[in-house]
Amino acid sequence: MTQDLEGTIDFSEIEAARERLDDETVVKRTPVERSTSLDEMTGGEVHLKMEHLQWTGSFKPRGAYNKIRQCVEEGDVEHVVAASAGNHAQGVALAATKLGVESTIVMPKAAPQTKVEATRGYGGTVELVGKDFQEAMAHARSLVEDDDTEFVHAYDDPAIVAGQGTLGAEMYEDLPEVETVVVPIGGGGLISGIATAFAHLSPKTKVVGVQAEGAATVADSLDKGHAVTLESVDTIADGIATGGISELTLAHIDAYVDEVVTVTDGEIARAVLLLLERAKQVVEGAGAASVAAVLSEKLDVSGETVMPLLCGGNLDMTMLQTVLVHALTDREQLLRLQVRIDDQPGKMTEISGIIANHNANIQTVRHDRSAPELDVGEAYLVFQIETSGASHARNIIRSIRGHGYEVRHVNA
Repeated sequence: MTQDLEGTIDFSEIEAARERLDDETVVKRTPVERSTSLDEMTGGEVHLKMEHLQWTGSFKPRGAYNKIRQCVEEGDVEHVVAASAGNHAQGVALAATKLGVESTIVMPKAAPQTKVEATRGYGGTVELVGKDFQEAMAHARSLVEDDDTEFVHAYDDPAIVAGQGTLGAEMYEDLPEVETVVVPIGGGGLISGIATAFAHLSPKTKVVGVQAEGAATVADSLDKGHAVTLESVDTIADGIATGGISELTLAHIDAYVDEVVTVTDGEIARAVLLLLERAKQVVEGAGAASVAAVLSEKLDVSGETVMPLLCGGNLDMTMLQTVLVHALTDREQLLRLQVRIDDQPGKMTEISGIIANHNANIQTVRHDRSAPELDVGEAYLVFQIETSGASHARNIIRSIRGHGYEVRHVNA
């Protein structure tokens, strides 16, 4: 870990932010719960920091309120503007409304509808512009013209970093003996603040950052010595899909973060489902990235006291469906089988009966007679089946083959 502190905030700025965050209707202390299931899976002692239970469903009000309150205290600010894929939008809208300031939030056109409506519900005016965060950002910048209007960046601002750093101080107080904290990275404001807090309060604690593979920029930025921005991103974790960090956050990561790993969307989806099943917590992709990391082979936390940060819980129901289908398919609890048949009456009934004998539920079935490899008079029956898991799936496939049918698993 490089100890070049140029361009980083001081812990005193985090302490000042904690004093400003004195309204429990804006920022509340979130709980920590130990997960015995994750203990068993990782070989470590896993304590989940449940910041997804924060007001607005994420950590974002911490930085937004600190920034806007500073602006109000220092001068005449009547209007704030921000760009966001969703969570920052809600944090800014809530903070601005609480402080009596108008807010305009620019969000990508593809932003989850639940986050758009929630932002409006917190008092923000929402404009939907562009296909991604970068285009929304460009438009938001163009709206800042008047002296009484302030731009509230999602991560490239010392006041934002300091506000997010209050979460790091809280995590340390929750579990002073923590050996490793695992923090998702989008633009880097969150991990910058948390790492700064731990560098002051517990330098021995290891700080690990996690990026989605389809939006990873930190490794390249560190290699090149400057912040790198992607032209496009591709991940289910929209909360960390910024596609870039800033020079400010890069300086903090370089100075205070010990390791950065990436996780795939498949690993994130499995973590979302695991948290739903075992911890009974609904967490969005960005928030589940930390758990995906501790479950992956890229991060070994065996024998350690570790605290993954669940940073957001704003999971759109459409995205939840996508995540569940992906994760259930990966587990073979959702199985798609292609069975080659002679296209004669009774074949569907026969194969359906074989599946029923294994107490599996058929969701859908369709005929496919147009595949080029089929002979005249042949067809495929494609079944989508609910199973109890991989072993159950293998037994079904074995039985269908035992009745003389060619069957292929076609989930991929």
